Amino acid sequence: MSPRTGRPKAENPKDIQLKIRADKQTIDDLDYCCEKTSLNRSDVIRLGIQKVKQEVDEKK
Repeated sequence: MSPRTGRPKAENPKDIQLKIRADKQTIDDLDYCCEKTSLNRSDVIRLGIQKVKQEVDEKK
């Protein structure tokens, strides 16, 4: 039997898709952040969620 081929399994797979509605200004702001940080949209959104969570936790 040959060894398993393909990509290795990720430790924390991102298998949940999220769809949002946004206006043009929000998308322009998101793209601006992506351009300045060299991150993709998903990464910028994840960072934003982490920052908001951190702020919420500090207020407790």
